[in-house]
Amino acid sequence: MADLITVEDPDDPRLADYTGLTDVELRRKREPAEGLFIAEGEKVKQKTAYEMRSMLLSAKWIDVMRDVIDELPAPVYAVSPELAERVTGYHVHRGALASMQRKPLPTAGELLRSARRVVIMESVNDHTNIGAIFRSAAALGMDAVLLSPDCADPLYRRSVKVSMGAVFSVPYARLETWPRDLDSVREAGFTLLALTPDEKARTLDEAAPHQMDRVALMLGAEGDGLSTQALVAADEWVRIPMSHGVDSLNVGAAAAVAFYAVATGRPES
Repeated sequence: MADLITVEDPDDPRLADYTGLTDVELRRKREPAEGLFIAEGEKVKQKTAYEMRSMLLSAKWIDVMRDVIDELPAPVYAVSPELAERVTGYHVHRGALASMQRKPLPTAGELLRSARRVVIMESVNDHTNIGAIFRSAAALGMDAVLLSPDCADPLYRRSVKVSMGAVFSVPYARLETWPRDLDSVREAGFTLLALTPDEKARTLDEAAPHQMDRVALMLGAEGDGLSTQALVAADEWVRIPMSHGVDSLNVGAAAAVAFYAVATGRPES
């Protein structure tokens, strides 16, 4: 059972994991470096494979979170709403925050051995888009996600929230050398499909990725899309046909459409 500890000092070092949560640049550097990430609200109650370091909550949420607290070996810090806001930088209104211990990421090679439908993201550095893509990947049957070195952190608080916890269920890895590591994906038997609005690309219907044995769908950042190097490295360019003068979709929406095209009718293992 967890130790329930009342804390009244915002500078208490035991609350260090929760400081400055609204400082995106600070947190995106600090959290991976210190091996932690923050979950909030219902995600605190969600069963994950990650170990909880501690929990922070206001007193009125103790009874609501009692089932979690009773099974938790980590300390639980009870604070006033005002103190929570001073520590985190925002009004904590979803009940509880938890500091979770990260685990070592698998290598891309480990994921590729058993996967058949893979997402590859290049320079997607918006946490909302990362979360939306993971959610669609989970819902539409993608097996794994590979990230270029400069992609945003899937375990950042905003990504976790937008993904509805899908970042915990879809395995992911980072490619260490970009775009050279795309060669290793191809060597593992995958066809590299670059999603682009370029008119030279074949439509997804024409390419019929669902009939391919192993597919890696490449997605670029919002606005810029895939880099020239990534496009050159691809086996084929594919696009979603647009109507009414619209030139492209938000990368999160485009990903969902493309995932459906990639996964529908996939052959049985």
